[in-house]
Amino acid sequence: MFRFKTEQKVFTFSGIKIGGQPGENPPLMISSMFHNKDKIVQDRKGNFDRQRAKEIIKKQEELSAMTGIPGMVAMVANTPEEAKIYIDFYLETTDMPFGIDMWVAEQRAKATEYVAQLGVQNKFLYNSITPWDKDIKGQVQRLKDLGIKHVVVQAFDDQDQSPAGRLKSMESILAQGADAFDTIIVDTSVMNLPSTSFSLIANRIIKEKHGLPCGGAYSNGTHMWHEIKNQWGLDGFKAMDAVVQGMASALWSDFNFCGPAITAPRVFPAVASAHMLLSTFVYDETGEIYENPNLPIRKYFGDFIAKLQEGGGRKKGK
Repeated sequence: MFRFKTEQKVFTFSGIKIGGQPGENPPLMISSMFHNKDKIVQDRKGNFDRQRAKEIIKKQEELSAMTGIPGMVAMVANTPEEAKIYIDFYLETTDMPFGIDMWVAEQRAKATEYVAQLGVQNKFLYNSITPWDKDIKGQVQRLKDLGIKHVVVQAFDDQDQSPAGRLKSMESILAQGADAFDTIIVDTSVMNLPSTSFSLIANRIIKEKHGLPCGGAYSNGTHMWHEIKNQWGLDGFKAMDAVVQGMASALWSDFNFCGPAITAPRVFPAVASAHMLLSTFVYDETGEIYENPNLPIRKYFGDFIAKLQEGGGRKKGK
């Protein structure tokens, strides 16, 4: 269940290892800023509360260092001009990698051109090449011409919304040239909370067949469930969000579009806790806990690991 026979690809993106066998590397958390209803945004012309934005970014950095869970921010913008302001601010504030979240392909392309002009392609995750793009081959060529190295491929089939449909969608996109980047990670498209399971199963299927890093926007399944805040209250919503983010991150996920950066104080501990449980699931199955010093279990339970390795737990092959 937690060891694939297929060799698992591990990509290095801005110093962060993404992919591998379950439990080998902590999942990358990709939070968002400047999204719709983000309280720091004053208008869509690039005016925002810079001090508060800096505080949010620094808090995520702190939680990442504390838990071992790597992080970055995808900045939401409506226009290339707006995106440029956010990119400049971000690069002045942090060394974390970044992405741009823009739904309109042409606008996203112009913002990507600015990334190339700055020469920061190594820190940039392009999100994303999608099944809805009209000219995938042309988009891939433009990205290559700009020196873009790290991309997200979004996998979803409107006609077949099963996990197998997501696999088929991904294979179609890769066949159109999207397999020729330094880093390729697959977003298996979360549509709502219960269908998150289809995304997780698709992660397992794709990793079994192709060995590619997989994940999803698990916050889609939580933050889009608007009416539950009225029924459960804010505390209930936060608990639900933390459980889903943690559980999903532990089930064959190498990354997670985890929602607003301001939620990092609950998301990072939830994911770190879930990953500790994943580590001991892996140990029970394989007799191994990976040596990666950034694993949350190694950061917090080194004595426990030592006892296991001294013979206090399950032996490999037993």
